[in-house]
Amino acid sequence: MSLIGKNAVVTGAAMGIGQAVAVRLAKDGADVAIIDINEEGLRETAKLVEAEGRKCLPVVCDLLDRDAIKASFDKIKKALGFIEILHNNAGQSARQASKPFGETDIEQWDFVVDLNLRATADCTREVCSEMRERGTGRIITTATSYVYWGGEGVTDYTAAKAGVIGFTRSLALELAPYGVTVNCVCPGVTMTRALEQVPKNVMDEAISKIPMKKAGTPECLAGAVSFFASPGSWYVTGTHLLVNGAQILI
Repeated sequence: MSLIGKNAVVTGAAMGIGQAVAVRLAKDGADVAIIDINEEGLRETAKLVEAEGRKCLPVVCDLLDRDAIKASFDKIKKALGFIEILHNNAGQSARQASKPFGETDIEQWDFVVDLNLRATADCTREVCSEMRERGTGRIITTATSYVYWGGEGVTDYTAAKAGVIGFTRSLALELAPYGVTVNCVCPGVTMTRALEQVPKNVMDEAISKIPMKKAGTPECLAGAVSFFASPGSWYVTGTHLLVNGAQILI
């Protein structure tokens, strides 16, 4: 329970990795504000967080709307106080609409890049100044292992997440003198609801290429985020942690 007395914000927390992280941070003792556009999923996550005996503030927000982001964080700060932990988890590829780069329309690119990269920067902007002033804070963002091996049909998603890693490194340098750490986690094949819709033969082939011969779970990522959020990680910043069953080693 190393996070007792801390307030955390998790974006994209209605399901999957974000939901698992919100619950894990609550297990570790934090009160958690959760942000997502999916109101029903937020209610489910809030119940799980509260079942751990911690406060939970669900906030419905379209992270493509900068004004809505600011209003959401103002609401959270008013309700909980100083935000010491931010997990920028919200993001997605174009999913079923994914296609080769030459066939990708600009609207799809804008959506994927804005949700994965711009929203990360916008949410971080809402907390980093106070973290710097107070001399404490943890900023963690979900990137992807695709950055290292690529992927067909996801050039927009991979480019945006590569930007997240660059953003993480640069911001870590800026905030290191103030005791604020900035890191990211890079999931590989992870069993979220989106992957449950993938045909079994496709999943079997993907898993066969993983040395551990199994897919990861949202809880695997939650453990990594918990480490970066903890006091014990105070000397770790500007890095990214691969959580992919040894599918790629760097």
